[in-house]
Amino acid sequence: MIPSATALRALRQTLRQLSIAPVTRPSSSSVTPSIFALPLGQQVRHASLLGNLRDVRSSFTHKKRVGRGPSSGKGKTSGRGHKGQGQRGGHRPKNFEGGQTPQWITNPPRGKNFKNPLMKHYSELNLCTVQRWIEQGRLDPTQPITLKELYESRAVHGIKDGVKLLAREADELKVPITIIVNKASRQAIEKVEAIGGKIETRFYTREGIRFVTRPHLFPDGHRLARPTSRFDIEYYRDPAHRGYLVPTVLSGESPSLYWYKKHVKSVEEREKEKEERQKRTPEEVEAARRKKEIRKAQALNRVF
Repeated sequence: MIPSATALRALRQTLRQLSIAPVTRPSSSSVTPSIFALPLGQQVRHASLLGNLRDVRSSFTHKKRVGRGPSSGKGKTSGRGHKGQGQRGGHRPKNFEGGQTPQWITNPPRGKNFKNPLMKHYSELNLCTVQRWIEQGRLDPTQPITLKELYESRAVHGIKDGVKLLAREADELKVPITIIVNKASRQAIEKVEAIGGKIETRFYTREGIRFVTRPHLFPDGHRLARPTSRFDIEYYRDPAHRGYLVPTVLSGESPSLYWYKKHVKSVEEREKEKEERQKRTPEEVEAARRKKEIRKAQALNRVF
């Protein structure tokens, strides 16, 4: 590459200060020689070269100056056009469509393009896989099988929100096991308990799953979170799901958070009510019967 005339002039000026003989500009047909030649045995102070370096002007762009007359091309309206929201200094949100209902509301993504942000992804684990892993010696049926054992034995891959136990080819399971997973199907629970095993469902967050499967990543330990949503709390309080929160349900309560505890009357209260009923007149008994029928009819017509 042949240096330009401006670059050669700058070099000549610099070399003149260093008392170095410059080389004239070569012709286009000749081979480009070295930029300058140094006499033998002469010392050069290179610090002055570093002090005279300049940036290439084309590497920087000047700020756009608007409102400086019509000859600049950005005068009068400064390139914003006439009136309207774009001409003034108002805020235009991202994907603004002029005030109409946005397309992502009127025509939302459906089908394969739709992604539910609240959906949880559970890794499926079948009973036939558990039996094969036991036969291969990759799982120990005498010890509780947790997410850590399933992750290390590669029975499941890439645990995101948990592991769900399914009952595909459940007849292959012959060994009683104790397994702790996040969720389990009704058929899987029946099969595991039919051969003398035990199953427990437990809630884990994604951070909790990382702590259980890879505890070496948490040198200071980690506190496992409890469920906060109503759906998760009711799921792990339900004995049908073998949840780990079943012991927290008191007698007379329901797994649902909207349970109603029926009052159990004592023997003394029952005897007292029996005596009061015997003292009633026929008119009072008839009035009580009518009130009871009215309340029953109102309960049948109630809209939930």
